[in-house]
Amino acid sequence: MSLGFLRDLYAQLRKPTQYRTISDQLVHYQNVAVVEEQAKNVYLGVRMEQAQTVRSRRVLLNELSEHITKIEALHRKINTYNTFEYVYRLQLMREELSGNFEEIIKITGTTEALFEEGKVNKKRFDTRFNKFISVWAHLRGRQVEHGLQLAEEYIKDFHPSSANWFYFLEHYMLLALHAKEYSKAYEILRLARKNPYYGKQRAAAIQRWDLFEVYLHFIQPEGTALRLQFSQFIQTVPDYSRDKQGYNVAILVLQFLYYLRQRNLDALLTRLEGLRKYEQNHLRDPATLRSQLFFRLLLLTVREDFAPQACEKKGQSLLNRLREAPQPGDAYAESEIIPYEDLWALTLNILRVNAEAQAAEEAEHER
Repeated sequence: MSLGFLRDLYAQLRKPTQYRTISDQLVHYQNVAVVEEQAKNVYLGVRMEQAQTVRSRRVLLNELSEHITKIEALHRKINTYNTFEYVYRLQLMREELSGNFEEIIKITGTTEALFEEGKVNKKRFDTRFNKFISVWAHLRGRQVEHGLQLAEEYIKDFHPSSANWFYFLEHYMLLALHAKEYSKAYEILRLARKNPYYGKQRAAAIQRWDLFEVYLHFIQPEGTALRLQFSQFIQTVPDYSRDKQGYNVAILVLQFLYYLRQRNLDALLTRLEGLRKYEQNHLRDPATLRSQLFFRLLLLTVREDFAPQACEKKGQSLLNRLREAPQPGDAYAESEIIPYEDLWALTLNILRVNAEAQAAEEAEHER
């Protein structure tokens, strides 16, 4: 627009040299604008498809590489920040949908290095988004120790009054839980609770923090006093809620393990039916394989009458498959607050403790 105004002014002032120079620049940037618009149309079309159903996302995944190749060619032609941003975002989208978290770590790491070298526009590039995606990819890609180090470094870049600070902190919390750094997890929980803006989060976000807290207390009850009434939370939280999409499996699993530890057979069988129904209705997709396998391990405990040795032996093949199962892309994923492998080890430990308690009761009764 500025070049167009200058061209008009030089024409009115009858300054031919300046007029020709500005006209040449105007033609150049008009051509750049045309190419940027082409790239933008491709990018927005992809974003529209991403916002549709899971099925349409699968179709999109098959087409993404072609779209990225097209935008990369346009970027090479004009090399502007806008086209760079489109390539960057679509590359992340492709790897996220395919569950290729290792590649996301590479993309975000390379981009961060370019940003530090001044090769990416520092006034326009959202480095906080890049850091958040990197931490998220480390969590989902099971590189939790390195991810935890990055989260400790990156948290200072997020303002404590922002919703992004809490959202980043959730992933920081999950990294600590996955790394079995439970003392660190309690520190993060306290950091979130003491933030004066904590209560201003959406209700669903506060409920996620409640869920993190009860999981942490269930895993390591000696860490701190539980702010919530554990049994009340377990009994009142809904089995399935659209507000908790991504954490419904975590809720069902925690309920099952809670009643298993309590040796409450009636409540346990009710949870078992809930697990079966949820699997039938929501875990049919191959991308939910890890949740499917863990549900089968929990069902195995009932079939084997809660015998720890039998469960450990007969569950080994399922556990091996669970260890080998790839992490799904974000479009299909349920979040594991505690990795399923660690939860199975906890389940077996609960079964052993219950078996010992039952044997002691029977011995006492015989006396």
